[in-house]
Amino acid sequence: MSDDGRFAESPVDEATSIVDGRRTDAERIVERLTDLGWTIAVAESLTGGALCGELVGVPGASAVVRGGIVAYATDLKQRLLGVDALVLELGGAVQAKVARQMADGVRDAAAADGQRVDVGVATTGIAGPESPDGQPVGTVYIGVSTPLGTRVELLQLAGDRASIREQSVRRALRMVLEAL
Repeated sequence: MSDDGRFAESPVDEATSIVDGRRTDAERIVERLTDLGWTIAVAESLTGGALCGELVGVPGASAVVRGGIVAYATDLKQRLLGVDALVLELGGAVQAKVARQMADGVRDAAAADGQRVDVGVATTGIAGPESPDGQPVGTVYIGVSTPLGTRVELLQLAGDRASIREQSVRRALRMVLEAL
């Protein structure tokens, strides 16, 4: 993270930080959601709140960001986000099905008093330095859920723990933009 609190440019997509007056992906997401009259909620594991932090760092984000759930522990993924216990038991927390269920589940979890949540985005993966379940460090799944469906992407990232987390945030933001 740089001195001004923004993440530095990442190898995933250098266009995500302000350069020569361009808007960040987070700014573009908030603007697009505002234009659509849509809201977003975030479910994070390996990114630990950094993704939601990028969104709420944008002025006006409170109009479109419903909130975020950091479900770092596997049992919280099940209890708070509705991830199927059998899926977690059989395949662990780092798999496409979990990212999909987290993205779908956060839309339900963040909806209240008849309010809908239009976009759910989720991150789950292994940032390292070691892998607790034998999958390679840098294995990341990102899920984005909208009324049109849910998309999950597998990333195989290189770098240290901080770099993997940062690259995951950048790609998640880009996937949300692509879905909008």
